[in-house]
Amino acid sequence: MPEWHEHMQVHRQMENDLMLRLKWTVHAHGRQIVLVKKPYEKHIHVLMKGFLWALYLPQYPNLTVKTPVNDRFKPDLVALGEMSRPIFWGEARHISVEKIRSLIRRCRSTHFAIAKWTTQLGPFIKIVKDAMGGIAREGPVDLINFQENSGERFIEKSGHIQISHEQLEWIRLH
Repeated sequence: MPEWHEHMQVHRQMENDLMLRLKWTVHAHGRQIVLVKKPYEKHIHVLMKGFLWALYLPQYPNLTVKTPVNDRFKPDLVALGEMSRPIFWGEARHISVEKIRSLIRRCRSTHFAIAKWTTQLGPFIKIVKDAMGGIAREGPVDLINFQENSGERFIEKSGHIQISHEQLEWIRLH
């Protein structure tokens, strides 16, 4: 059996195993985190939280998943700065236009990352640009599109995530 075929089988089995588990331990950059899959969450949502965590961890070493902040909205990922204000806010998969508008206007220095799964970024870029319209922002907004094979590409069977912006379809808005 060719080596690439065996490799694909291992990744498919790993994805099947991940879909069945409620807790996934993943690691990157010498750190590890436990991702809890809620009954209403799709496995893709949990994978994207892990990918975002690994992607932005070097820049934000205190990055955590599902940590409440003093806001009516709850981030999927957050890094807190002085006075427990978010300096990074990550969203995986679904985010309402109302939430985007509210956060972008109120958290002008926060770096946002919004991830989608196999979604065309074009229409979403327009939504975010409209929400940013005329607002002087210090923090960027990253839009990321994870491809269908992201699970196979970025996470090893051991749970190690290796991912970089160069491997992704993404855009940064200022």
